[in-house]
Amino acid sequence: MRRAGAILLAILVLWPGPEPGAGPAEQVVASLSQNQIAITTNFDGSELLIFGAVQREAPIPDAAAPLEVIITVQGPQRPVIVRRKARRLGIWVNTDAIQVDAAPTFYAVSTTGPFTRVISATNDLRHRVSIPRALRAVDAGVADQANFTRALVRIRKGMGLYQLNEGQVRLQDATLFDTAVRLPANLVEGDYIIRIFLTREREVVAEFNTQIPVRKVGLERLLYTLAHERPLIYGLLSLAIAIAAGGIASAMFRYLVRS
Repeated sequence: MRRAGAILLAILVLWPGPEPGAGPAEQVVASLSQNQIAITTNFDGSELLIFGAVQREAPIPDAAAPLEVIITVQGPQRPVIVRRKARRLGIWVNTDAIQVDAAPTFYAVSTTGPFTRVISATNDLRHRVSIPRALRAVDAGVADQANFTRALVRIRKGMGLYQLNEGQVRLQDATLFDTAVRLPANLVEGDYIIRIFLTREREVVAEFNTQIPVRKVGLERLLYTLAHERPLIYGLLSLAIAIAAGGIASAMFRYLVRS
């Protein structure tokens, strides 16, 4: 936390102030505890600290509504087919299905208070803040498509991939804020987008965007690259390792039998 505070102080000192009459009255200055998430063979998740401050052109008026902060962390988007199973003649089979054209592989929403208190439904729709709003372009041919999206959200919440962390953003003196987001072990490689919203009376008054790369490194990177970009070499190496392991096991077995 001391390192995070020192970085934030440096940002505030070096950040150029807005020109008179230009830009919004409140702006976000923020940073992250890491500049990259490295996925290794023993990666079991990570914690990402997001911290920052609100820069103002003038002091907050006494009559101003309380300030709220929303922070979202979004992983790469992928299409997803959601199927529904039904029992037919004693067998569970797939019946209806819909396709979500773009669903985040990871999505976390952290707020200073209850979600419906800090942002209106209209602003949620406009900025796609909540988890359901982050899912896009659902097949309109199914009448109860909402049930499919709720099922997808429920499943990914159980896996730790979708999170709603209400009241987990700390806001001090309506200026300094911070939160910690738990990243699970089953992350998808790619660039993760962090968005920070300032709201008053449930209306968005300022927004800040940044991103952090999530990459496989070391042996994990090598195996991933071979499997996806050099499948022939990967297959031959796998076959060679299997043959070598079988030979070693056979030799050890013969040695044990003779002794």
